[in-house]
Formats: sequence, structure tokens, C-alpha cells
Amino acid sequence: MEGAELELERRSKFLSSLIEQKKAKEHQEQHSKLNVHVRAADMPVLLQDRAFRCAREQLDSMPGKLDSKRLALALKKEFDAAYGPAWHCIVGTSFGSYVTHSTGGFLYFSIDKVYILLFRTAVEPLDR
Repeated sequence: MEGAELELERRSKFLSSLIEQKKAKEHQEQHSKLNVHVRAADMPVLLQDRAFRCAREQLDSMPGKLDSKRLALALKKEFDAAYGPAWHCIVGTSFGSYVTHSTGGFLYFSIDKVYILLFRTAVEPLDR
């Protein structure tokens, strides 16, 4: 009986790994379509996908020159409205940063030649 349970567990792990590989491949294909390259992330995949779509839509709506401020504002508003306050966004073709973020609230990616840093900080009330 124990051998059968071990075999069942082995097969279950194998199938789970296949499912994860398929999901990873699908996400990679979606990133390729949007021309997205994730540089660093500590954010759930669903939130990442939302950021990628929002950024792509904003970039596609800009005729000609990049408007970094408009793109940053759009991403910040989108995430503040959907996931609560204290989201920050930095957009540009060349910048440095060092930030502290809330767990699960950090994404650094590029689309085309535009780099985007989106992160969340904790909001704590002031005690006076």
C-alpha cells in the first residue's frame, strides 16, 4: 500500500510541475506579445499582467514622444484605485533608484526602451 501512495504522490508532483511549466510558458508568450521584459519582481502575476497591459495601452495612446509623467500617473492611479493607496511609479529611459517596498508590491520592467518601476509602500497613520 505504501508503494502505491508514493507512486501517486510522485505522479501528482510531476503533473503539478507540468502545469507550472505551461503557465510560465503562457506568461512568457504574453510578455513577448507586449514586448515586456521583467527585470525584477516581488508581485503576484495577476498584478504584473495588469501593470503590463496598462503600460502598453498608455504607450500605444501616445503619438510620437514618450510622456513619462503621464505614463507614471496612469499606472499610479490604476493601482491606487484597484489595490489601495501608496503606489509609486517611476518611468524613464535612464534612472537609478533604491526603494523600500511592501511585500508583494514591487515590479521593475521594460516595454520597448522604456523602463518602469512600480512599487507600494505601507501607509501608517500619524499618532499625535
